Amino acid sequence: MLRILSLKFGRVYRCGKFLFIVALFVILLMNTHNLFASFQRNELTDRRFIGLNKCPACFGTSWCRKFMNGQVTFEMWGRLRFLDFFNVKNVYFAQYGEPREGTRRVVLKRLGSNQELAEIDQKICKRATGRPRCDLIQGMYKTEFARLNGDVRLLTPEVVEGWSDLVHCPSQRLLDRVVRRYAETKDSGSFLLKNLKDTERMQLLMTLAFNPEPLVLQSFPSDEGWPFAKYLGACGRMVAVNYVGEELWSFYNAPWEKRVDLAKQLMDIAEQLTNNDFDFALYLLDVSFDNFAVGPRDGKVIVVDAENIIVADKRLIKQNKPENYDVWYESRYEECDKEACLSFSKDILCSRVTVDHNYYAVCQNLLSRFATWRGTTGGLLHDPPADVIKDGRLTALLDECTRPQKQYGRFQAAKELREFLTQLTQPSNTNRELLFGCRYQSCQHWLQSCPGLIKEVCTGTWIKGSCENQQNTGSNCCDHTCVCKCVCVCVCVRERERADCNI
Repeated sequence: MLRILSLKFGRVYRCGKFLFIVALFVILLMNTHNLFASFQRNELTDRRFIGLNKCPACFGTSWCRKFMNGQVTFEMWGRLRFLDFFNVKNVYFAQYGEPREGTRRVVLKRLGSNQELAEIDQKICKRATGRPRCDLIQGMYKTEFARLNGDVRLLTPEVVEGWSDLVHCPSQRLLDRVVRRYAETKDSGSFLLKNLKDTERMQLLMTLAFNPEPLVLQSFPSDEGWPFAKYLGACGRMVAVNYVGEELWSFYNAPWEKRVDLAKQLMDIAEQLTNNDFDFALYLLDVSFDNFAVGPRDGKVIVVDAENIIVADKRLIKQNKPENYDVWYESRYEECDKEACLSFSKDILCSRVTVDHNYYAVCQNLLSRFATWRGTTGGLLHDPPADVIKDGRLTALLDECTRPQKQYGRFQAAKELREFLTQLTQPSNTNRELLFGCRYQSCQHWLQSCPGLIKEVCTGTWIKGSCENQQNTGSNCCDHTCVCKCVCVCVCVRERERADCNI
């Protein structure tokens, strides 16, 4: 009976697969003209395609000259419009070119699905005219997005509180930071709204309400060490950010040493976003393997989806002293039959000084045996080596970080887990030796503080993989496709300026 059922299922599967291929072929045939046209023209110069015609109901105009000049072009698959049916998130890969710098890969985002974009248009029109369709440009001036126009001096919490996760509980200090670092104006640098045009103010509020990701990237930029993708600019309803690398999921079956290194970085991100010198706690509400990426050269983990992040101002919490503000808050583990589940209270995240949410999110959804993604369980640290299993500490720490058995156990487990992962990434204490790293922290420090004077030299010997026993020099010795050992040292570029290097 089982064999008969399996045979029937196999036939149905093959039949369905055949019909899908036939349907795809028919679609291609029907769109042959459009297919060739897509390769011939650059749709990113089309005002309607990028949504420039809808401004100020858009996300900005700082990159419009680059778009209109043809400096931004879709990569091959991005040019095929019929594939947009599968691209629900409206995220595209493109090439951006400068005459003297060559081309580089960038990521373009519409910040929402077509349905979500249509819904925001309807909301604007209904609030302006009572009808679902209207002149969008005129309609914007009759909505709450225009309330900052005129002589309004500051963007204040009562205006935007609750509009999105970024401003679920905004402080004046946070909003001043958002305005001061707003990149879609020529005169950025001041928290006073008088330096913004009315259209720029409306674009700011539109972004804040629809999808605040660009404002997160601008307010907490990668240039200052925050673990986010670099914001580049916007034109209409198309936002450009720097391409980081392959998504974290691509490394799920990478060699153990690489996965340990990535896990350590993820815990470091959780710590940085929770405790930093600025007293802003950035809580990740959507944590999955798709929302992180890994740099191909430095192996650095970066957050690439920053839409769902709550920013709590710890200084304001200490000042206002809400009930139980100084009581440590432990996130509750709850079993869930879906992927990337998290349990949290936004109001509690906004009213406590000490919260373990980020540790909980990273441990549960990315690292531990409870992590589930694309039908796979086990987390990034699955199948550890025999000696790690025998030691038992890793499993115990991951379990306590996910499902704490002691009061405040997750806080201590997260601290010890970071330390233990650091030990695993540094099996040898001789001569600054790292596995897969080539990111010796002192080198990173001097590379940033003494640009032009310091270079990082990595030499490695392949010990596994297709390039076995071959010597390699440079960042390629840390390619994740092969296991290698890298010795990284800081070297002064100019001998006479060694004193400036101070190493």
